[in-house]
Amino acid sequence: ITVFDGHGRLLGKGRVAVVGCGALGGAISNNLVRAGVGEVRIADRDIVELNNLQRQQLFDEGDIGRPKATAIAEKLARINSQVRVIPLVIDVNCSNAEETIRGCDVVLDGTDNIDARFLINDACIKHGIPWIYGGAIGTSGMTMTIIPGKTPCLRCLLPELPKAGAMPTCDTAGVLNTAPAIVASVQSTEAIKLLTGVTPAGGLFTFDVWRGRFESYDIKRRDGCACCGKREFEFLDSTGKEIITHLCGSDAVQITPARLGEISLPALAGKLRGLGEVEIGKVVLTFRIDEYELTIFTDARAIVKGTRDEKVAKSLYAKYIGC
Repeated sequence: ITVFDGHGRLLGKGRVAVVGCGALGGAISNNLVRAGVGEVRIADRDIVELNNLQRQQLFDEGDIGRPKATAIAEKLARINSQVRVIPLVIDVNCSNAEETIRGCDVVLDGTDNIDARFLINDACIKHGIPWIYGGAIGTSGMTMTIIPGKTPCLRCLLPELPKAGAMPTCDTAGVLNTAPAIVASVQSTEAIKLLTGVTPAGGLFTFDVWRGRFESYDIKRRDGCACCGKREFEFLDSTGKEIITHLCGSDAVQITPARLGEISLPALAGKLRGLGEVEIGKVVLTFRIDEYELTIFTDARAIVKGTRDEKVAKSLYAKYIGC
């Protein structure tokens, strides 16, 4: 299965990483697998929830509670068995970002927060791998193709992290399901261009699908850019720290401990039974107690649902998992 005559062989040799497989990443992965890209790595930290189905089109009700990366990889394998689809049930962070993208020809952004995008930018600029930024919120979206050494990087566009509360989120603005589909289509097209040796579109592409406005902007490389100019990779240089993340669009906090390591889910289930409701799968354990739900992964990462208070989430983690 190839995208069009003459370029199928090139696509078949391509290797891409898709970071995040929600609305954006799921649509991107679907497009690239159907096009015949040789290897597609899909990295995602989350599990499927009912409210995802409004815009995350490869999932169905039978996937609820499953890791997104695993569920989507199984479906894509049935769509095109010639493509090597690799699910990575991980939180891409400073400890594993470089390994996640190693050896790839292109990295595609399917994330939902600016911190993760700054991390991807650092890793890709450091290793000279092109990446394609994309974001969707409300009825609008934007995308930008970044080629290390040739184009501006994300920090040329956004030198510093925006202040908390300065940008809309999917909690505050929602997402019309057609917006991420458009962003993902543009990102996928740009990836196909890069994989087949065609020059991608330059600059920043933005749109508002509700108002029917589509625009592009010429972005210049910024003198003194901390990332692509000075090659300071501060978002990669944060190892050894606990990472607390508020998950977009849900009443949940993710805790990534400073020391990730393999955890025995059956052993943990044995300790938690009798304290609350326990469900165990191959790569996740779900523990419900009072109004809270803890989803624990084999790498010791956990998503605590039922609160947005970091202190509450950390307390629950320490109480039931340890550390």
